Amino acid sequence: MQTFTNLVNGKAVEAADHQEIFNPATGDSLGLAPLSSEQDVNDAVIAARKAQKMWANTSDQERQETVTRVAEILQDNSEYLAQLVTREQGKPLAGPGSRFEIQACIGWTQVPAALSLPPETVYEDEERKDTLHRAPLGVVAAIAPWNWPLMIAIWQIIPAIRMGNTVVLKPSEYTPIATLEMVRLINQVLPPGVLNTVSGEGRIGAALTSHPDIDKIMFTGSEATGRRIIEASSRNLAPITLELGGNDAAIVVPGTDAKAISEGLFWGAFLNMGQTCACIKRLYVHENDYDQVIAALSDIARKMPIGDGMNDANLIGPLQNEMQYKKVKELVDDARTNGCDVMEFGDTPEKGYFLPVTLVGNISDGQRLVDEEQFGPALPIVRYRNLDDAIASANGLSAALGASIWANSLEEAEPIALMLEAGTVWINQHGAIHPMVPFGGNKASGYGVEFGLEGLKAVTQPRVISIKK
Repeated sequence: MQTFTNLVNGKAVEAADHQEIFNPATGDSLGLAPLSSEQDVNDAVIAARKAQKMWANTSDQERQETVTRVAEILQDNSEYLAQLVTREQGKPLAGPGSRFEIQACIGWTQVPAALSLPPETVYEDEERKDTLHRAPLGVVAAIAPWNWPLMIAIWQIIPAIRMGNTVVLKPSEYTPIATLEMVRLINQVLPPGVLNTVSGEGRIGAALTSHPDIDKIMFTGSEATGRRIIEASSRNLAPITLELGGNDAAIVVPGTDAKAISEGLFWGAFLNMGQTCACIKRLYVHENDYDQVIAALSDIARKMPIGDGMNDANLIGPLQNEMQYKKVKELVDDARTNGCDVMEFGDTPEKGYFLPVTLVGNISDGQRLVDEEQFGPALPIVRYRNLDDAIASANGLSAALGASIWANSLEEAEPIALMLEAGTVWINQHGAIHPMVPFGGNKASGYGVEFGLEGLKAVTQPRVISIKK
C-alpha cells in the first residue's frame, strides 16, 4: 500500500500517523495519507516564513516565469492527476469531470502568470506624487475543499505565490492524495518553502488558521467552519477570503423555450453530481412552463450514464463520501415524505456512494430540500405564479453565492439580474466562472473575491509611497 507524504521546505515529510483513503465508487483503497500534528503545522509555517522574504525579493518577471513553468508541469501530468481525482473524489474523467478540472487548473495558473500589478500613480500635482504599490502579505494559510480538490487549491496557491507570498496548504481530509501529489509535482519548479502542505482533520486546519505567523487565510468550505476561522483570525488579525458555499437559485422567465435551455440547466444543477458551490440548488419555473421544463430535464436525465468515472462512458459518478451521501438521501426522503414528486433517473451501481439523478417537483419554499444546500444530485423545482414572488424567493435565503436568469432575450433577463442578491448573476448559463472575472459571495456565502486582477490584489497589501517634490 502506497504511503503519501506532506511536503515542507521542498522535502517529503513522514507523518507519525496516517489515514486510509478509499475510492468512493468502488471502495478500493488508494493508499495512506498523512495525519499531521500541530508540530507539523508549526514546522510548515516556519519554513514558509523563512522562504517568504527571498521569494518576495525575486523579480516580478522571475515569479511570472516560475508560475508559467508550474502550468507546464500541470499540463505534462494532466492525465495522471485527472485519474487520481476520479479515483479519490469520484467525478468522471469524461465530460465536465476530472480532465476538465485539470484543464481548469492549467488555465487558472496561466492567467495569473500573465497578469501583473505595477505601481500606480494615484495622485500628482506640482508639490507631490503618490504611488500605490502592491506588496505581498507574507505567509498564506490555504484550506482546500473536497469537491474540486485540485482546482480550488490552485485558485488559492497561484495568486498567492505569483504576488510573492508563500503558502501552507491543508487539503481536505476526504481528498488529500491528489492534492499532495499535485503539490509534489509543482514543487519541482518552486524554491523550497514557497509551497508546503499539512494534511489532516479539522483540528489541523484550526491550528493553521490560528497560527500567529499566518498573514492571510483563504478558505472554501462550510459556513460553520468559516465562522470559526473568523474567530481564529482575531488572534493575528489576518485578512480572510471566504467562499462558504451557496444555495443558488435559478429563475426561468415565463415563456422561455424549455428545450433551448434544458442542457444548460441540467449541467448547471448536476455538475460534479451537484457537489459544486455555484450549482443550481433551487429552480423556479412559472406555472405555465413547469411541465415543459420538467419534461426537457427528464429527457436529459434518463440518458445520463451513471457509474465508475474511470469508464469514459460514464458522465455521472458517486457522491464523494458517506456523510454527503446520507445527507442528500435524507433530504430527498424528507421531500418524499412530505408529498413531493420525486423523479429518479438512471441505474445506480450497488457498490459505492451512488445516487440517481433526481428531480423533485410539487415542492415549495420552506421544505428542507429547498432551504438547505443539498450539495448533491437532487434538484427541487418550484412553481411560481408571479415573477416578483420568484425574485423574493431567490433572495430569501442567507446564502448568496450565485444565481441565474433564463430567458429568450437579454432585454427580459437583465433587469431581473440586477434585482438578485448574489455575488454573480449569470444569464442563460450558471457557474460559468472565468480566470479573469472576479468571483465571490454575498451575505452568508462569504466575502472577498478571487480571480483576475482583483484576486491578485486580495493577496497583497497596498503600500503608498508619497513624495514631496
